[in-house]
Amino acid sequence: MTKKPKRVPTRKILDTLAEMYPDAHCELNFKNPFELLIATILSAQSTDRQVNIVTEKLFDKYPTPEDFLSLTEEELAEEIRGLGLYRNKSRNILQTCHRLVDQHGGKVPQTRKELEALPGVGRKTANVVLSNAFDEPALAVDTHVQRVANRLALADSENPLETEKQLNRRVPRSEWTLTHHRLIWHGRRICSARNPKCDRCDLLSYCWYGKQRMKER
Repeated sequence: MTKKPKRVPTRKILDTLAEMYPDAHCELNFKNPFELLIATILSAQSTDRQVNIVTEKLFDKYPTPEDFLSLTEEELAEEIRGLGLYRNKSRNILQTCHRLVDQHGGKVPQTRKELEALPGVGRKTANVVLSNAFDEPALAVDTHVQRVANRLALADSENPLETEKQLNRRVPRSEWTLTHHRLIWHGRRICSARNPKCDRCDLLSYCWYGKQRMKER
């Protein structure tokens, strides 16, 4: 059985990911920080594709926090019904919009502390907003990043925060945001949770998990 290595060729892995996904980017559609914040809250337990379908109409009808506040929780829930946890998301989004209007002049704050103080916003969502809306280097760990980073031995933890810390130590700060996108794209396109396409993966020679799977065939 192949064991997870303690040392991995991090630079080669990052360069290979860059070659595989030169156009990697955030796949949530947004035009401004507010739209990204709401889309990211909506993305929990939903796919980016599902979120984009919902937000295309949602943002056209309600482009600002003030516009969202014209809705009741029940009305917003109906607008986002196609997404998972839509009732909880409706409540959190309206509470967040209240905070944005009352405490931040209707603008999305640009610090992690202020972002994480918003209802429905955790570290992952804050990282996504900081990196994609405000160009602040951050490496958000979602299920794809968690899975792929551990399979490639870039991290060795079941805890997303610890995985983020380990990745931040291995990956140059200037590459945090792009690495986040590339790991997600790899997880969606090749390194899926079930039946990953190891035989088609350019990272196989660096991947302890892939090598183990190939041996077991």
